[in-house]
Amino acid sequence: MYTILIIEDDVACKTMMETILQMEGFCVTSATDGQAGLAMLAEYRPDLILCDIMMPTMDGHSVLARLRADTSCADIPFIFVTAMGDRNDVRRGMSAGADDYLSKPFSAEELLAAVTGRLSRRESFRNQSSKPALLEEFAFLSHQTTVREREVLNLVGRGATSKEIAEQLGITIRTVHAHRTNLMNKLGAANAALLARWAVIAEQMRDRDSGDARNP
Repeated sequence: MYTILIIEDDVACKTMMETILQMEGFCVTSATDGQAGLAMLAEYRPDLILCDIMMPTMDGHSVLARLRADTSCADIPFIFVTAMGDRNDVRRGMSAGADDYLSKPFSAEELLAAVTGRLSRRESFRNQSSKPALLEEFAFLSHQTTVREREVLNLVGRGATSKEIAEQLGITIRTVHAHRTNLMNKLGAANAALLARWAVIAEQMRDRDSGDARNP
């Protein structure tokens, strides 16, 4: 199970994110300021961090700087959550090493898309070490799903929302939702956390097939 650390001083926003992520199978822990969030990292290592920018005591930029300076946790995916619309502030965060950002207010789907996309990118590197098991999962995915469903799954892994998937594939949002439902049923993925793992496998399967096509 993926573990998400939320660092957010707005209690309503923090509770909303906790509820959405927990309902989708993620293990969630949270802190209400930057210092408390960093202290939690000494006890456990989350798979991803969602962090507000404007907070008392220690802001999000300071949290990110401390995180990236620590080799033991510098590679943890980090997403800024901010109500700030200033593009310069967003660029500053991305330049400092943030992986993505969410602008408040955001929908549940936008939150899940951002989290799933970042986790998929990280897990794609980890799974390289388990080739035999991965080949079995490739075979299962190929047998259980259609080409179109795997296209949808690949876009899920890139952090695309249903609207973005519909636009890229030239289908309706209703069709995207139908594909998602079919994928979750076929793959036994009861929630977004489990679907995120299959999105990693689909991406690696696509990369393998692309490599085979380039090197016949």
